Amino acid sequence: MIQRTLLFVSLYLISCGEGPAAIKNSKKRDYATFHKEAKAFCKKEKFNEDYYFLVDLSVHSGKNRFYIYDFKTGKISDEKLVTHGSCDAGQVNDTKWEKVKFSNKDNSHCSSKGKYKIGKRDSSTWGIKIKYWLHGLEETNSNAVDRIIVLHSWSAISNTEIFPKYTPLSWGCPAVSDDFMKVLDKKLQKTEKPVLLWIID
Repeated sequence: MIQRTLLFVSLYLISCGEGPAAIKNSKKRDYATFHKEAKAFCKKEKFNEDYYFLVDLSVHSGKNRFYIYDFKTGKISDEKLVTHGSCDAGQVNDTKWEKVKFSNKDNSHCSSKGKYKIGKRDSSTWGIKIKYWLHGLEETNSNAVDRIIVLHSWSAISNTEIFPKYTPLSWGCPAVSDDFMKVLDKKLQKTEKPVLLWIID
């Protein structure tokens, strides 16, 4: 009876992914150093000092990886799914779903990491028909405007986590769900100062 019970418990832990390895892998990354640098950057560059957007593309695309960080509370106030680029234009990218490849080249369909200034609100053909131009502030994303890398929504993106499934791929834009875009749009329309969006891996 005891052996049968132990076997049941072992199978339960394995099937539910709650073993030690799974628990270790489920821990969230510590973004403290990013938040600190972002706060200093926003203060120096006269960006919005209430919040910024952090996108961690090292996280599985079926999990939340677009974060709104509130500088005042020192906490993430919201988090949702976001796309990454397929990076398959002119090259084979067999791991495009699992691992993000970065490029700043035009027509590469890749994501570009680094800090961005969220610019003008404009009309879009995607999602809720609203987009925000992204201005790359580093060598790794300096061609963002020419590449038309924008923040927009896409109806194909879920508003909740879908892991182990993957979020659809983009051509380099950080696209979010329609519902989340409404949240972002509401916040962005209220600010008079530019907002920082930072893509990391």
